[in-house]
Amino acid sequence: MSLQHSNTTLVGTAGGTFLSVLPNLHSEDVLKTIILATLGAVVSFSISLILKFFIRKHKK
Repeated sequence: MSLQHSNTTLVGTAGGTFLSVLPNLHSEDVLKTIILATLGAVVSFSISLILKFFIRKHKK
């Protein structure tokens, strides 16, 4: 048996989930999420550069 997912079902489910969460979001929460996501990305990028530096230094 082959299971096929309809794009309209997936889009409808995603849209319904988004619209049900939307009234519960406050601007402070969105701003805090943006700040934390940015901070996490900067820290992750910095750590990857530091590790890459140490790996290159260790291989020599």
